[in-house]
Amino acid sequence: MTTGITASGTFYSYNKIEGSIPIVFIHGVGLTNKIWEPQLEFFKKYSTISYDILGHGKSKLEKKYISFDDFSDQLIDLIDELKINKIHLVGFSIGSLIARNFATKFNNRLKSLILLGSIYKRTEQQQKIVSDRFDQAKQELKLSKQALKRWFTDKYLEKNPNTYEKISSILSANNMQNFLKVYELFVYHKNDEKFDEIKVNTLVMTGEHDVGSTVNMSQELNKIIKNSELKIIKNGKHLCGIECADEVNVAIKSFIDKND
Repeated sequence: MTTGITASGTFYSYNKIEGSIPIVFIHGVGLTNKIWEPQLEFFKKYSTISYDILGHGKSKLEKKYISFDDFSDQLIDLIDELKINKIHLVGFSIGSLIARNFATKFNNRLKSLILLGSIYKRTEQQQKIVSDRFDQAKQELKLSKQALKRWFTDKYLEKNPNTYEKISSILSANNMQNFLKVYELFVYHKNDEKFDEIKVNTLVMTGEHDVGSTVNMSQELNKIIKNSELKIIKNGKHLCGIECADEVNVAIKSFIDKND
């Protein structure tokens, strides 16, 4: 595994295996590429790339106003600098929205697309909940650790205090000015992608008990994205990629292997 920073300021980790099409992982808002450790360990015989999205971790963000196109441009700059033609793309939470945007712009660079914990057409009540959280974050200028209760089951947190501390420390380290720019995109996402331009085979996956990226949302995405499959992670919540890593990893591997 090598790490680096691109000319445009993106921090990445790259495990290069000759002859292997890289799997690229995009994390969620307020987090960093460190959330993918269970996946990077599982896929150590595959080429993998994880990176910090704009304004997160060690990746800079200098623009005052940003859009999802900026995040797609960040990713295309990264793979171009690494001289990579095709990738398997895995996006989680806001990372899945970035992946959706990327797929509509750069479909020809994808071998497969995996959307984990992806939102779609929130109800009025769901929208009010996330809008209120955004307003609270703006007022307090800090992130509530209550998020971990939505992201993991209580049973898992009780048994894995180290994970609680690790994710809490990532949240606490955020530059709030940058976080709020990115979080606003997530909160007020319009579901206005040109889904018919996503032509690559796609896996839509979410946790059975994810309250923000619900099973119903994934079912609707499965209907609207051509050539897509649906996978529900039993007993999983939002960060099922960590809590239910075995099931998530097997699902990703199965899908990638048949689309490689």
